[in-house]
Amino acid sequence: MAAETIQSAIVPTNSSSPLNVLMVGTGEYTTGFVGGGASESDKKVGVVGLTLFDLRRRGKVAKLSMVGTNGTKYPAIRQHLETNISKAYNGLDCSFDSYPANDVKDPDAYKVAIDALKPGDAITIFTPDTTHFPIALYAIERGIHVLITKPAVKTLDHHQALVEAAKKHNVYVYIEHHKRYDPAYADAKFKALKLGDFNYFYSYMSQPKFQLETFKAWAGIDSDISYYLNSHHVDICDSMVSQLGFVPVKVSASAAKGIATNLGCNEATEDTITLMVTWQKKDDPSKVATGVYTASWTAPQKAGVHSNQYFHYMAAGGEIRINQAKRGYDVADDNAGQLVWYNPFYMKYAPDEEGNFNGQTGYGYISFEKFVDGCRAVNSGALKPADLDARGLPTLNNTLATTAILEAGRRSIDEKREIKVEITDGSWKLV
Repeated sequence: MAAETIQSAIVPTNSSSPLNVLMVGTGEYTTGFVGGGASESDKKVGVVGLTLFDLRRRGKVAKLSMVGTNGTKYPAIRQHLETNISKAYNGLDCSFDSYPANDVKDPDAYKVAIDALKPGDAITIFTPDTTHFPIALYAIERGIHVLITKPAVKTLDHHQALVEAAKKHNVYVYIEHHKRYDPAYADAKFKALKLGDFNYFYSYMSQPKFQLETFKAWAGIDSDISYYLNSHHVDICDSMVSQLGFVPVKVSASAAKGIATNLGCNEATEDTITLMVTWQKKDDPSKVATGVYTASWTAPQKAGVHSNQYFHYMAAGGEIRINQAKRGYDVADDNAGQLVWYNPFYMKYAPDEEGNFNGQTGYGYISFEKFVDGCRAVNSGALKPADLDARGLPTLNNTLATTAILEAGRRSIDEKREIKVEITDGSWKLV
């Protein structure tokens, strides 16, 4: 049978032209603007917008646009960006086209904004988890490259449907798992190759209770803390052990409740979720390993770190321990009233000696630059999306295990049972 012909609307340009990008979602991660002002988290000026504005300054990005559901926010967002980014970084250009209009609220405005793009352009999706699939599919079907925040989607069916659509339309779909570019985590993945068969992994990641004010509209309704934070370490573990031939085969989960609901969140909101995953080596089923992943968004308000994050990896020939919450950099500030541990390795907001943004080495920034470079390479004809899969990047194809584990964990809690993961001829399903 002849190979399926790939339908692509992208015409190779034979040159690496700057990329036009639409930012879908106008909240904390994109702009740093939350509830009428700058976020109280470690993302006070956002990540997506700032990074893309700087990539435009560097000539890798061209036209920028942004779409949300509430156009009335744009005047305040533009003022926020002008005050906290443009004036802070040598007049960095923060201009963008916006959808919907300033006097319009429209939950489907993303369609109009995507329709204004051309094949080979790109979008970034930082919206509630339940919206990732329809927005990504709408873009893919129009020949648009897509970056999706983690989790990619909430179900294996949606994930695999996007894989097929991306293949059909020859577009690059990338999941924004920025922890892969944390220098310590990236080095650990390399070291794991030499430590023999995987045996045990334990991780913990948390954020303070005040984040629930930001997430209250969807916490426990559209998604949960496991999708939001366990997605980081599940993906890190998968990237470390898939290279050794291990795949997940069953998942059980447990959840704690009582704190978030007392803070006014939906009654279904869990505080902390733990996943226990059994991994098995594909070519030697006698080799079995255990992964335990815990995430919480009810950590203390004054913990000194925005995100506790650490893991322990054990293999046949050694072990790795990483604590990326306290990195040997602490600041005592009377205004804060406590000792604070900062993480400039993620996003470095201090300007350079000329006053320009200087965070290009932060792993939050690098993640977006990898996507932009990949899109430009596909557009120029230098690479195919499959070539980017082969490089081990967090592409849609390379993150199926993470979606399988996260969905299985959710189902394990809801159905009060263990969920099995089956892989047949490259097709994944939960049973």
